[in-house]
Amino acid sequence: MLFCSPQMETSLELTNMTRVQQFVLLGFPTRLGIRDALFVVFLSLYLLTLLENTLIIYLICSHKELHKPMYFFLGNLSCLEMCYVSATMPTLLVGLWTGPYHISFVTCMTQLFFFVSLICTECTLLASMAYDRYVAICRPLHYPLLMRPQVCLGLALSSWLGGLVVSAIKTKCIASLIYCGPNVLNQFFCDVSPLLNLSCTHVALTELVDFISAIVIFCGTLLVSLASYSAIGMAVLRMPSAAARRKAFSTCASHLVVVGIFYSAALFIYCRPSRIKSMDLNKVLSVIYTVVTPLCNPIIYCLRNKEVHTVLKKTLHWP
Repeated sequence: MLFCSPQMETSLELTNMTRVQQFVLLGFPTRLGIRDALFVVFLSLYLLTLLENTLIIYLICSHKELHKPMYFFLGNLSCLEMCYVSATMPTLLVGLWTGPYHISFVTCMTQLFFFVSLICTECTLLASMAYDRYVAICRPLHYPLLMRPQVCLGLALSSWLGGLVVSAIKTKCIASLIYCGPNVLNQFFCDVSPLLNLSCTHVALTELVDFISAIVIFCGTLLVSLASYSAIGMAVLRMPSAAARRKAFSTCASHLVVVGIFYSAALFIYCRPSRIKSMDLNKVLSVIYTVVTPLCNPIIYCLRNKEVHTVLKKTLHWP
């Protein structure tokens, strides 16, 4: 008689399991009338987000007055927001239109890859923008040198490429797990925590990778932003003129608002190694940084900016 070790038995059991070929995204399971109203609301928000960010990119590219480091990063952020909202919003809209949405394993992992890549890129872009404001206010004489075009391009490229690398590692770890059922994700897009909750295998290593990347990306870039604005705050307080303090503060206030909203929601969900239980709360927070933030960023950053106002009036031939 042949005897199998416990490890071999476990391996055979996993081999015989039927792997999940698709997932079901619950989205927001409400009554049909409410779903229809939510569909109209979210579709309007999606189209408005695309319109706002497209306008910002056009203004920055077509007017030399806006060819400055600050607006270069804002253009990158607007491009990212368009990709970001387009990576998650379609499955939300389909779920509201048809009910729980069936998504294939490959499509789910593809959506996860783009979502993680874009959220990591946004973190590093926000940190780069904070550094730009620090140099502009604390070291104005060195600003042309420290924020020359080559430096700006390098910061932007490192943000995009860094997001792709981190996302490739995280997505590979999550895709290598075995999913044998159930296959229902209590979310409106394929996200890390709901997928970990469905895995039939041990996820300790994957959770460790997720946690380390969260510490490096989220916490690292947040520390850069906090350090930059701490230095800015001390520099502003030392300014002798109240008018100069107000002007310096006004250039940073919008960025602080966006950083606060984005990191508050994102860090609550991602910077923890354990599986998350309160998925309904996670869905609400996910709406904040996948729908609300991309919609509000152009308004907060650009459409309240005097230079952008001037260029916009010139473009639309307003008096």
